[in-house]
Amino acid sequence: MKVWALAYCVTLVSMVAIDSVWLTAMSNVLYRPILGDMLLQQFRIVPAIAFYLIYPVGLVAFAVRPAVESGRPTTAIHLGALFGFVAYATYDLTNQATLRNWSSLLTCADMAWGAVLSAAASCIGAVVTRALRS
Repeated sequence: MKVWALAYCVTLVSMVAIDSVWLTAMSNVLYRPILGDMLLQQFRIVPAIAFYLIYPVGLVAFAVRPAVESGRPTTAIHLGALFGFVAYATYDLTNQATLRNWSSLLTCADMAWGAVLSAAASCIGAVVTRALRS
C-alpha cells in the first residue's frame, strides 16, 4: 500500500508542476481568445483541487501501476497517454457539443495536451516509484 501512496504523490506533484506551466503559458494564448468572458478571472480553487486529487488516482491505477509491475516505463507512457486522451476527450467533446464558443482547435489542442500531460506524469510516477521501491 505504501508503494502506491508514493506513486500517487509523485504522479500528483509531477502533474501539477507540468500542468501549471501549460496553463500559465496557454491561458491567454489559447483559452481566453476562444472562450472570452466564459472564463473566470481567477479559477475556483475547490474544484481545481478536487480535479488534481482525483485525476492521479486514475493515472496510478491505469498507467503507473502496470508500468511499475512490468518494469517498463514505456507502459506508463502509452497507457498514460491513452488515459489522458480519453479523459480529456470526454471533457472537450462534451463542451464542444454544448458550448457556443468551444472550438475544434481548442478541442484538439486540449486533447493532445491531456495525452502529453498524462503520459509525462505517469512516466515520472512510474520511474520514481520503481527506483525508490528497489
